[in-house]
Amino acid sequence: MPNQADGALLVQVAQWGSTMGIEEAQQAIWSDDFDPETASTDDVLVSRVLNWGETIGTLTKNGLLDTDLVLDWLWMAGLWSRVGPAAKKLREEHGVPELYENFEALATRQV
Repeated sequence: MPNQADGALLVQVAQWGSTMGIEEAQQAIWSDDFDPETASTDDVLVSRVLNWGETIGTLTKNGLLDTDLVLDWLWMAGLWSRVGPAAKKLREEHGVPELYENFEALATRQV
């Protein structure tokens, strides 16, 4: 069950996202001309969403932020559907299956 500490951390994550420009990045990945299949981590906005999602995924995985609270707040599955293909290409390219695994795991819980 989420508590006030979870709520406070959630607000801090939201503030950090705002500071890093997550709204701009989300707007870009939801635009009609964005193609998830050709997206690349070379795109700073795609990378921004991936890093933000991975951080949130890591916090929830380690019990530092309530998973249900996060999934009530954010559509992680939707975000992953847009940037996940770029993450998977990066994994293949570098042979590192762990890249963005916490973001993907959190998104999978929401499906």
